[in-house]
Amino acid sequence: MINPTDYLPQNLKCLRGKKGWSLSKTAVETGVSKAMLGQIERGESSPTIATLWKIATGFNTSLSYLVERKATEEERKSTLLTDANKLRKQIADDGMLVAILQPYDPVLGFDLLEITFPDGYERYSEPHKSGVTEFTVVIDGEMEIQTEGKWFTLKKGQTLRFHGDKGHSYRNLSGAPATVHCIIHYPEG
Repeated sequence: MINPTDYLPQNLKCLRGKKGWSLSKTAVETGVSKAMLGQIERGESSPTIATLWKIATGFNTSLSYLVERKATEEERKSTLLTDANKLRKQIADDGMLVAILQPYDPVLGFDLLEITFPDGYERYSEPHKSGVTEFTVVIDGEMEIQTEGKWFTLKKGQTLRFHGDKGHSYRNLSGAPATVHCIIHYPEG
């Protein structure tokens, strides 16, 4: 889970500063209470994945931009090798594991995540900002994604592209963990 030594508190403060938002304004824009936002900024709370996505969506940014260290300009221009085995961690208390393989880069407009959904996992995801598209590739196991009122069962090697700016759900009732690669593309701005 995210702990106070991670980047979330400072990144949230930085995003608020860039927007010139008070905690009250941030609460309105994200749908997360002012008290919870304050606790996150002080490193006193480990938010759920749903809360993290609400914050990211409210700021019109990616999850990785919210929780990861910001790359320097030099780092952004260089070749980047990542290892999911070293990056994989539980970022919330719901059992889901996430490895941010390629963090959000505003020039490219996307991030690449490896997500492992434990057996029995179910989550509704609020719509992201307008124009966001998700691409999900099942690397191991089997899972289901619901979008636009229809459930799609995906097995190893199958891909689903869908509108992330519409409500969608994930569930894994397969009896074993399911691992996916997820590319989330954010429109300009």
